[in-house]
Amino acid sequence: MQLRSAPDVLVVGGGLIGLVTAWRAARLGMRVTVVSAEKAGAASGVAAGMLTPATEAVFGEESLIRLGLRSQQRYPDFIAELAEDTDVDPGYRTEGTLQVGFDPDDMATLAELQQLRDRLGIRTERLTSRECRRLEPMLAPTVRGGFLAPDDHSVDPRRLSEALRAAAAARGALFVAGHVREVVGGEDAVRGVVLDSGDTLDAGQVVLAAGVWSSDIVGLPEGVVPPLRPVKGQLLRLRTPVGAEPLVTRTVRGLVTGSPVYLVPRADGEVILGATQEEMGFDTRLTVGGVWEMLRDARELVPGVTELEIVETCVGLRPGPPDNEPLLGPTRVRGLHLAVGHYRHGVLLAPVTGDVMAEVLSTGRLPDYASHLAADRFLPSSSPSKGVETS
Repeated sequence: MQLRSAPDVLVVGGGLIGLVTAWRAARLGMRVTVVSAEKAGAASGVAAGMLTPATEAVFGEESLIRLGLRSQQRYPDFIAELAEDTDVDPGYRTEGTLQVGFDPDDMATLAELQQLRDRLGIRTERLTSRECRRLEPMLAPTVRGGFLAPDDHSVDPRRLSEALRAAAAARGALFVAGHVREVVGGEDAVRGVVLDSGDTLDAGQVVLAAGVWSSDIVGLPEGVVPPLRPVKGQLLRLRTPVGAEPLVTRTVRGLVTGSPVYLVPRADGEVILGATQEEMGFDTRLTVGGVWEMLRDARELVPGVTELEIVETCVGLRPGPPDNEPLLGPTRVRGLHLAVGHYRHGVLLAPVTGDVMAEVLSTGRLPDYASHLAADRFLPSSSPSKGVETS
């Protein structure tokens, strides 16, 4: 395969992170090519689409929470910018998220997490059981109470992917179907990639955004891509019967005797039920146990879930880095960048990742607010790459 001319940027991976990188680079006037292949277990196509830094906040991940809040605040403008380049509706919803507890221990856990949210200045409101059911009448009366996070929104990741692809194409990005086998260039500088077909694609800069498979690409110096562990997630796509009242009108996240479960509604009547977190390697099997646990816990919170139709079962592999934070920007190989390791937060972090990668590709530097996400931070005696010139 021979492109008319070598692109300025070649993005390896056609998931949300690869697409937002390609779109942002193309908006800056760069010539961009995206190489992508269908992968069983790719995370973007099976994600629920929750934009929930408040209700996903956990102790020990304060810097990741702050990054999520930054990206969450970018979403309205991000959606508006997308609308300038495409008429594909990404399914952005702003009704907020209700986090509920099933028993007193669950409520104690949520109250403890509220202390973290208070410390970080995240806006939430504590609700009684009755107040929760006033917002979501289909909740079980046994729900003990909860917290409303009005700024925790949602988006449809499949429609967002479609919108990003259309927007990138509208800005001139080219798309090549294929699997990248090798990066060409060696220890000092990248020159392009080789596909499984044997075709070579030259490029000025290469961005690896192939999720958990990024480290499988050969030709990379040792340690350039830190180990990414696949974290399996099983979820169900459900459908509300025609003419029936919505099961939930906003995202509902719950703890049921310590087990997390969530339901994310779509405007077309679909409800996403998820999701497991399993350290099972590259296992993409849908299991009876995983499905049963989700349905069991969802039924405790919203008994009416048993009336919904199962329209699709999904399994995805989240790319988990050693510290659960993304790896972004320049590597020690000139012209080679990473945009990987978003773990559970790829949809939430899409806007801020696009911002970061646009700055990296245009200036060679990470912005200050992302310096702790440097792609080389796990290398011995490494320093953050925000000051490494790559062009």
